[in-house]
Amino acid sequence: MDELKAYLEEGFSDDTQDKIDKEKTAAKKDTSATHKKNIELAKLYEDIAEYEEELEGFEKELEVINANELKNIATALAQEFSDEDRDYAQELKAIVVATWTHFAEVEKTHSTEHLELIKETEFCDVVEKLSAAYPEYDGSFEKDIRNILVQRWEAFISIKKEHIKEEVDDLYIAGLKPSFVKRIYKQVHGIK
Repeated sequence: MDELKAYLEEGFSDDTQDKIDKEKTAAKKDTSATHKKNIELAKLYEDIAEYEEELEGFEKELEVINANELKNIATALAQEFSDEDRDYAQELKAIVVATWTHFAEVEKTHSTEHLELIKETEFCDVVEKLSAAYPEYDGSFEKDIRNILVQRWEAFISIKKEHIKEEVDDLYIAGLKPSFVKRIYKQVHGIK
């Protein structure tokens, strides 16, 4: 015990300090190499992370579409996603016009007069104007337009899920576990 006290009172010898410094330097080199490898692994997950973020956005938008009256959907989307600089009324109208054009010109199931009225009308007023102009319509304009929107968002969601699946499959092919790469991605980017 006295020897230990004496050793501690004398402090570390220069040899001991040099050994500690070398160990610290070696550890720093290893950390740097490990960090570079982690950054490379994290890059493999970047596309998946982007697709997951887009998928989450589409799912939230679909919830808003399903939860609101048709005439209020554009306003509800703009309120829910106020940080995004998007004109939801124009986007929704463009989707309806494109789909109705397909119905009228390709499938020949809908009237081109309906299409012309849709093109001239603001999205929030389209159901009201169609119903007033064509009371003899055997379907429901509101149901038809809502179905168009729901199907489009379900298609977006399906596409994003397929993209994620393809990227995950690529990780498996590379011999990596996606959960491991995701964990590294989160560590590199400081995500909890």
